[in-house]
Amino acid sequence: MTRFTVLVADHASDSALGSAAVRAARALAAQAGLEAEPDTIDLARLGPALLAADTGRDVADALDAVRAADVLLVATPQTHGSYTGLLKVFLDRLPELGLGRGVAVPMASVPDLRNGRNIEADLRVLLSDLGAWVVEPALLLASTELEEPAGVIGAWAEVAAPALRQAVAVSA
Repeated sequence: MTRFTVLVADHASDSALGSAAVRAARALAAQAGLEAEPDTIDLARLGPALLAADTGRDVADALDAVRAADVLLVATPQTHGSYTGLLKVFLDRLPELGLGRGVAVPMASVPDLRNGRNIEADLRVLLSDLGAWVVEPALLLASTELEEPAGVIGAWAEVAAPALRQAVAVSA
């Protein structure tokens, strides 16, 4: 069974972005023919512990789960033109090449799709710098699509599934 983890870097816990990310992970796994039920890490729930010198068990467990994932879907809203500081603070706690054994799938919600390519590039660079094989294309959802993302997610999963299948096969 493929270990599939969804990392949600929204400022609000249990957000529409988080729900869309889990839906996207399930759709992508199904389209790629992977036997996987995604686990979810909601960074908003970890809150101030992410900045503490001693982060505690919850943050350590989240970091372990991210490092152990075969596939990691990283979902963030676009904030000031890029990903959230919450995501950056969390991923800064990984060692160099901390994602080196896995496959990463970038996902972002953006206010306007015309300005969304910068965040896709930023996420791709961030995740590949940590050693992950980054699947293309990323999933970009307009903020207005978050409540009813099924159509966009289905079309995206169909296009992204072959790249995920290949990446998982190579990294296995």
